[in-house]
Amino acid sequence: MPETNANGKSRTVLVTGASGMIGVALCNALIDHGDTVIGLTRDPDRARRTQSTIEWHAWEPTRERPPAEAIEAADAVINLAGEPINQRWNDAVKDRIAQSRIKATKNLADAITTADDPPSVFLSGSAIGFYGNRGDELLYEDAEPGDDFLADVVVEWEAAANAVAGNGIRVATIRTGHVLDPTGGLLGELLTPFRLGVGGPIGNGRQYMSWIHRDDEVGVLLWSLENAAASGPVNATAPNPVTNKEFAKQLGKAVSRPAVVPIPGFALGVLRGPEFGKVLQEGQRVYPKVALDNGYEFKHPDLGGALANLLR
Repeated sequence: MPETNANGKSRTVLVTGASGMIGVALCNALIDHGDTVIGLTRDPDRARRTQSTIEWHAWEPTRERPPAEAIEAADAVINLAGEPINQRWNDAVKDRIAQSRIKATKNLADAITTADDPPSVFLSGSAIGFYGNRGDELLYEDAEPGDDFLADVVVEWEAAANAVAGNGIRVATIRTGHVLDPTGGLLGELLTPFRLGVGGPIGNGRQYMSWIHRDDEVGVLLWSLENAAASGPVNATAPNPVTNKEFAKQLGKAVSRPAVVPIPGFALGVLRGPEFGKVLQEGQRVYPKVALDNGYEFKHPDLGGALANLLR
């Protein structure tokens, strides 16, 4: 018999995006907790070669519902699928970003609602892009959405997930900030220039960055899986967001390099295109009220300690 999870029961959890940066860490944690993990992927053969302890099924997220047998076997579903946003935007890229979230989640939700024995919990990935560019306003889960492209995508993404709520199914949408992991994501991209001493704040550096250590991202997901208080939106960000200028300062300190030369906005426009370059100069100051009010304890609440842990 496998080791039981925090509720003392062995369960089966279906994870989409299981081969991604967050997905791999989450699946490893679930298995360590004694859970059985089902993964959905476009290429099951390749996935089995890297994660043989997961039961893999083929799925084309934007084209079809996932296999019924995978849904029927699951006690819970965690949806982490989505096209990376950190690329040069054009109309085709923006369409992939949107459809990989909205259409894929709709297909997944349709499979859940039509299952004879549906899972009781559906956690669906979301993002703090929901809030749009909000300056230094402190944002809780009940804040209104923004009005830009990413905010519009997240609103539709969450709506697709919330379509399954009710009938004994608890739904939580996990609004994730910048996940810090040296192997990928924002931190993975920044490490080389900062280690070379050419990193610095973006633009004026006053925009807020709401970040989360990879272990707390997994921790919030596991907590949400097991706690009825996680219903509706849940901010997955550390309780101490920082300005971009402070982030650059702390990262420079962590790699023992200066980080004082700002990256001008026009340079971002050249590298990432004008639209995404503008997004990189905007931010959100997000607070994880639902998780903190209901008992989640962050392992890495402060940026300096989080970076020291990740880069030691």
